[in-house]
Amino acid sequence: MILIPMVGASSRFFKAGYTLPKYQLPLWGKNVFHYVMLSFEKKFDKEKFVFVIRDSYDAENFIRNEIEALSIKDYKIIVLDELTSGQAETVYKALLDIEADDSLTIFNIDTIRYDFVYPDFIDSCNGYLEVFKGEGEHWSFVKTVNDNSLDVIQTAEKNRISDLCSNGLYYFDSIDAYKYYFKEMLSNSDQVNGELYVAPMYNYAIRNNAKIKRFLVSKNEIDFCGTPDEYEFLVTRGPR
Repeated sequence: MILIPMVGASSRFFKAGYTLPKYQLPLWGKNVFHYVMLSFEKKFDKEKFVFVIRDSYDAENFIRNEIEALSIKDYKIIVLDELTSGQAETVYKALLDIEADDSLTIFNIDTIRYDFVYPDFIDSCNGYLEVFKGEGEHWSFVKTVNDNSLDVIQTAEKNRISDLCSNGLYYFDSIDAYKYYFKEMLSNSDQVNGELYVAPMYNYAIRNNAKIKRFLVSKNEIDFCGTPDEYEFLVTRGPR
């Protein structure tokens, strides 16, 4: 199952004068949502997609129309009545409406991931994070045993423990595992700047002897669209 949390307030965009949430903004003749979802085009007829939204800006009708245009076969739209305390809680609340214990892939609605495929090691791990080598302090970070290792020993939010930065794609081999680690994080009040993030949950999995890996991608395989500056750069640059 691929889950796309979309309940963020897009506050930076509205403050910059935009009148629509970022995923509805026009981009390259379509919109941001369209190109983010094309990341998973190879999975449209193979996996279930879950979209978690708030009932604002005609979001549900917008998404249904886009899903139909993209020919996504199996999907569910979950509407939350209020903002959550972060992406981790958004995902958890959505999963309370999901009965099956499937694998879980989480991805941001403001990142384009070109030609996505699952890594070859998918069946030999309990979870993984996609990462790229980046600069700055504003990412989720991943630390491995050594520079050549795929095995994650620590994750951190807004704390630069390495140069491996999350691109917002998180995989758990079990929905039940996600729920368990979220409750562990919540019981430990493990928040950063008042928010509950997904990346730190892997620390609880690691302490439980789960095998967590990282999958390194190049910057050429990603486009970010989470801030007005990033969006405006993509509009000016045009498609790859």
